[in-house]
Amino acid sequence: MKYCAFLRGVNVKGTNMKMAEVCQVFKNAGMEEVSSVLASGNIVFSSDKKAEELKMILEKAMSEHFSYEAFLFVKSREETASFWNNVPFEKSDDFHIYAFVGGGGVETILMEEFGKASQVENEKAEIVNGLFYWQVPKGNTLDSTFGKVLGKKSLKDQFTSRNINTFEKVLKKMN
Repeated sequence: MKYCAFLRGVNVKGTNMKMAEVCQVFKNAGMEEVSSVLASGNIVFSSDKKAEELKMILEKAMSEHFSYEAFLFVKSREETASFWNNVPFEKSDDFHIYAFVGGGGVETILMEEFGKASQVENEKAEIVNGLFYWQVPKGNTLDSTFGKVLGKKSLKDQFTSRNINTFEKVLKKMN
């Protein structure tokens, strides 16, 4: 089965991860047809194992190899396609749209955090089929109140986010 592992923290200070090296870690852990998509921690691969087992195997391999606490989320091709197919916002050159990959229930936590945060004009969040999406005007991602919430250490093992365009690139690589 085809999977994508969405890694969190590939730019963590001191880890200095190169995607070719990450791919080799995946191969050494028994994954097949391994390749990266962009340089932001999206690894496409094949395996006969279930996603939950792969998460444990790959987090352990990454943690040992790079000497950091690895967090990743393994999604099947169908699950990855759902991120792309359920986008609730219209694409625009003025906005970034992010989808959040995480464990069950993370969308509720994110919506609560979004509700507490102050928003800039046209900043929106929506949950569609259990997936959390965030629209933010370009140039405001890191400065927004919600953007700062995303860096909370208490949430680091619960999700990672990707620009919606990344899902399209990942899906093309999974075909």
